[in-house]
Amino acid sequence: MEHKMLANAIRALSMDGVQQANSGHPGAPMGMADIAEVLWRGHMNHNPQNPQWADRDRFVLSNGHGSMLIYSLLHLTGYDLSIDDLKNFRQLHSKTPGHPEYGYAPGVETTTGPLGQGITNAVGMAIAEKAMAAQFNREGHDVVNHHTYAFLGDGCLMEGISHEACSLAGTLGLGKLIAFWDDNGISIDGHVEGWFTDNTPERFESYGWHVIPAVDGHDAAAINAAIEAAKAETDKPTLICCKTIIGFGSPNKSGSHDCHGAPLGADEIKAAREFLGWTYGAFEIPAEIYAEWDAKEAGKVKEAAWDEKFAAYAAAHPELAAEFKRRMNGELPANWDQVTSEIIADLQANPANIASRKASQNALEAFGKLLPEFMGGSADLAPSNLTMWSGSKSITPTDASGNYIHYGVREFGMTAIINGIALHGGFVPYGATFLMFMEYARNAMRMAALMKVQNIQVYTHDSIGLGEDGPTHQPVEQIASLRLTPNMSTWRPCDQVESAVAWKYAIERKDGPTSLIFSRQNLTQQDRDAAQVANIAKGGYVLKDCEGKPELILIATGSEVGIAAEAYAQLTAEGRKVRLVSMPATDLFDKQDAAYRESVLPSDVTARVAVEAGIADYWYKYVGFDGRIIGMTSFGESAPAEELFKMFGFTTENVVNTAKELLA
Repeated sequence: MEHKMLANAIRALSMDGVQQANSGHPGAPMGMADIAEVLWRGHMNHNPQNPQWADRDRFVLSNGHGSMLIYSLLHLTGYDLSIDDLKNFRQLHSKTPGHPEYGYAPGVETTTGPLGQGITNAVGMAIAEKAMAAQFNREGHDVVNHHTYAFLGDGCLMEGISHEACSLAGTLGLGKLIAFWDDNGISIDGHVEGWFTDNTPERFESYGWHVIPAVDGHDAAAINAAIEAAKAETDKPTLICCKTIIGFGSPNKSGSHDCHGAPLGADEIKAAREFLGWTYGAFEIPAEIYAEWDAKEAGKVKEAAWDEKFAAYAAAHPELAAEFKRRMNGELPANWDQVTSEIIADLQANPANIASRKASQNALEAFGKLLPEFMGGSADLAPSNLTMWSGSKSITPTDASGNYIHYGVREFGMTAIINGIALHGGFVPYGATFLMFMEYARNAMRMAALMKVQNIQVYTHDSIGLGEDGPTHQPVEQIASLRLTPNMSTWRPCDQVESAVAWKYAIERKDGPTSLIFSRQNLTQQDRDAAQVANIAKGGYVLKDCEGKPELILIATGSEVGIAAEAYAQLTAEGRKVRLVSMPATDLFDKQDAAYRESVLPSDVTARVAVEAGIADYWYKYVGFDGRIIGMTSFGESAPAEELFKMFGFTTENVVNTAKELLA
């Protein structure tokens, strides 16, 4: 059967799905249908009956607004995505939301839609593939050997994150990454030459990519030749520049922004069917076309061949094979809980007054020895973030067997790349920057939360306490915004023990991202008994208490716990009945049962003071409008930290005076 007729099945399903929903983007799926047909039918190694096959090729639709393209591909090739699911496009509780969302339809490898992040996720997947291959493959046993394919449009290329990610991909020589640029010259506003005139091929050549220019995106033979050439280049990622017509097949709207983000309309769909020679009704695919597309049997054969290869690998290298399975299944080492609990108990027994960023590095040192799946990195700030430990080995273009990525000054790119590494599997990935500069990466962390994938971010220099660098570097509202992000776990530990517990939690958590917020300045370790150490993992706990019912509760996090502890001691010495609550992770505390939360913050004790060198407003949920908050209501200043803490009220004296005023 002709390639064009098979590609037309994508076009028909795409325009029908958008029309039925009366919402969507038919242009990109219709324009890229020929490329998709050649790739998916001629090159993709995948098994629709097992979408999680470890050595499958990964496919990312970075221009995620064209979601009917991937839904059509998944349906036609035999994934568990029915024609009724396609008819339910963009409807409540459907498996086919407006943009591809991870976890909804089998075969969707990542959530895309925020442009540029899909190609960046693909870079992360390609890094993971190269690193897993370097760590596990042995002579005669290539058990990790797959490609990452990505479709992207002009919008992805205009977003700055594409520069961050594609530049690094070239530097690292990701030869198994193949991207297809949908060069159709159209965005929602119209023809892009008014705002996008980059020489994209030269741009990617300057990154160190293999570039295949001027491919006719509607010529199956030309597309196939380009893919073959891309696969033959193993030292560089490849950009295939595909010249396409957006909305191909629509006789009156193709080549125009009119088909970019709106249904074609019934009359135009009828005209398109006639133009394409597609004689079937809405959502109707004839059996012979289904038969040509069906990849279930071929996928089963491909996975079975890999299973045989892996069995031979397991016979030759049983320990490596078992480790590969453990890591791809996301399982922690068998002795994990016991050893880490002992490490934390030992930290409590051996106090150290150190910055929590140093405590974080110590935790990496202790836990890293147990976790060959660690994949660390920092956005150019490793000496300040303290994210390298003695077992860190940098990944290079010629040696990908390491466990540490130097991301350069690419906070957004780093964070979205880590999402791709997590989605690929086999690693526990973390990155780092100053807390202030999580602002550059916020949307990638939001995507991690949306997808429920493990992305650990180390955010140091957590407050005005970083001092002389001034308000451009001093975070104020960032902690609150992280806490307000659904499915984000946010920790701000007060000493080395809480820091280790935070790391343990982040490593164990597989259903969402974790932000670990650490100080630049030294912090005093707090006394605790075993029960209090155990309660750290509940997010908030009673650190210091009084006899009987307290008349006042102090709540603090991070560096301010030490200040609150001094205030507690002074108030207690004066005969006040005070409780001090440390709350390193408010999201976890909020998830505890009502009885536990009441035991920590009894509802009949309304005299409460919260102390945190972050935006004050967040804390009203814990102190109420009758309580007091010692927090930030402005940006910081450039001065030594101790002067700033005094200026903004983060002193023992101010906490004591505020408490007394409240009690009075």
